[in-house]
Amino acid sequence: MLTPEQIEQKLDRILLKVQKPGRYVGGELNSIQKDWNSVQTRVALVFPDIYDIGVSNVGLKILYDQINQREDALAERAYAPWLDMEALMREHGIPLYALESKRPLACFDLIGFTLPYETLYTNTLNVLDLAGIPVRSAERDNSHPIIIAGGHSCMNPEPMHAFIDAFVIGEGEEVIHEIINTIQTFKRSNVGRFERSNLQTFKREDVLRDLAKIPGVYVPLFYETSYLEDGTVSHIEPTVPDVPKIVTKRIVAKLPPPPTKFIVPNVDIVHNRVSVEIMRGCTRGCRFCHAGMITRPVRERSVDEILSAAEEALRSTGFEELALLSLSSSDYSHVLELVTKVGEKFGGTHLKVSLPSLRIESVSIDLMERLKDRRSGGFTLAPEAATERMRRIINKFIPDEDIINTTREIYRRGWTTIKLYFMIGHPSETLEDVKAIADLCKRVIAEGRKVIGWKAKLHAGVSTFVPKSQTPFQWVSCDTPEQIKAKQDLLKRELYRDKNIKLSLTHAEDSFLEAWLSRGDRRMAEVVYSAWKKGSKFDAWQEGKKYEAWMEAFAEHGLDPLFYTHRQRRTDEVFPWEHITAAVRKNFLFQDFRMSLEGEIRVDCRLNCFACGILPTFAGLRRETPGEGWKCPEVKSPAIKVTSEPAITHRLPLVGD
Repeated sequence: MLTPEQIEQKLDRILLKVQKPGRYVGGELNSIQKDWNSVQTRVALVFPDIYDIGVSNVGLKILYDQINQREDALAERAYAPWLDMEALMREHGIPLYALESKRPLACFDLIGFTLPYETLYTNTLNVLDLAGIPVRSAERDNSHPIIIAGGHSCMNPEPMHAFIDAFVIGEGEEVIHEIINTIQTFKRSNVGRFERSNLQTFKREDVLRDLAKIPGVYVPLFYETSYLEDGTVSHIEPTVPDVPKIVTKRIVAKLPPPPTKFIVPNVDIVHNRVSVEIMRGCTRGCRFCHAGMITRPVRERSVDEILSAAEEALRSTGFEELALLSLSSSDYSHVLELVTKVGEKFGGTHLKVSLPSLRIESVSIDLMERLKDRRSGGFTLAPEAATERMRRIINKFIPDEDIINTTREIYRRGWTTIKLYFMIGHPSETLEDVKAIADLCKRVIAEGRKVIGWKAKLHAGVSTFVPKSQTPFQWVSCDTPEQIKAKQDLLKRELYRDKNIKLSLTHAEDSFLEAWLSRGDRRMAEVVYSAWKKGSKFDAWQEGKKYEAWMEAFAEHGLDPLFYTHRQRRTDEVFPWEHITAAVRKNFLFQDFRMSLEGEIRVDCRLNCFACGILPTFAGLRRETPGEGWKCPEVKSPAIKVTSEPAITHRLPLVGD
């Protein structure tokens, strides 16, 4: 295995041959390099996409901070090299290494992958291969690191079950310490754990069995899936007695202090800014929203803690933009106070402030006023659908007039560009519903021109809906290629004529890939492996797309991709993720799905609890950590039909929108 010095020597010969050599050199401001020999446990945190994207990932920042606070452990980082760098690394025999120490990833005790979205799966396999680590978990021995993964996509871990030793289900701030402690305990009681000479006296399965006992940790080795004749799942059962039948997500009852010493990158990245998470979770209940369902319950930070973290982070980085992050920022209880105090504290500076996901109502108009001297870029709204019928189906009811009035106010207050987010392919959507998207865009730009003339611009981002696990729409199918093409062609005909309207569409193939991977069962692992072997990687990038490789991989394993995309699920179907729960009951999700068929919507569950399952699951944590942090009411009724019109949600833009 190469030493750090040997790797650096080889890097000296190749770095000037690649795009952005700064991605691969490390040494950034606020990166942490500990004495390798002074700690018991070495962790490599990997974001399997390019440096430019991975450095901004909030989850990785949190874990990096948490682990490096320990005196007995260190955390270093690695990212997927771009195509040019990978080719040179393979040519010159350079294994993938951690940026801080330049040590090969294979030297670490634990490698943790952050997987927020499914298109990182083939990159994950490629990273393991480039690191010289067997891609399949079953082929690793005591000399190899333990491979774990976490992130939103792991709420259905089955398509990656063959490659990851253990998945963290849910939030990682506390469970990462329990994983490290377990590995340390095991190492102390099993000296020589990573020595090949000790293979006869120690089984790698033993440490995985200990990890499987940690709440929220799923070790796929100890579970087995059975199938019915039609290819659907019959049942999923543990194969050993001491692991849970259902793995429930982990949450932290009280959000820990946010990290403040962010890495200051060597190159321009997606988000050059300080980001402070002001709250976690969402109570809006949009039926398509995976993040909103799996991050319940809502927990908030205090205004003072947010301000203190922002001030320290800005001082330690020199960034000139502050993002106050959450899924629904205007649902933060003290948002007006927070924005006011941000203005007071940073008055006289050139700080730009981004507040994602604001609702349009009086408070949001006030926030627009208070942020007008600190605004960044354009202004983004997310109506998602453009007819009342569709908004009731997705549980995001917004009257058109609210959108028109709001956009008028945005243009009036000095913004020249508005971005509207929509989705096509929602359940039971028609071409009339899609045409309504174009009609609404035309009305918005017309209002803008009344206010600021031809300076008014509109960007319509239209993605294709993919039903996700752990949501009310997990029972529905995707649109067919023909349906997607017809809807996209309609939007092009209607909107391409206006040069001040920019239309962005998602390729249908990208949506299908996401659907296979997010809804797949264990058999998809072989498809992922074969697609990677056929050259698929960077599946979210135009340069990396190999759709035909995926089609060949499906054919190779006798699977029909339409089984995962265009098939309506039975009401009693057992899902591939049935043994994984976000603590939102399946019965609740099904009830919500049935309500969508009737056009019934639920109000914000801060106003009325609908007994989704979160409160009883985490009742103990709630008793141990009472107070303002939790935002869940007592149960009042199972469901109500809403006839009033809740206000629109929208968000201020992030850099890169």
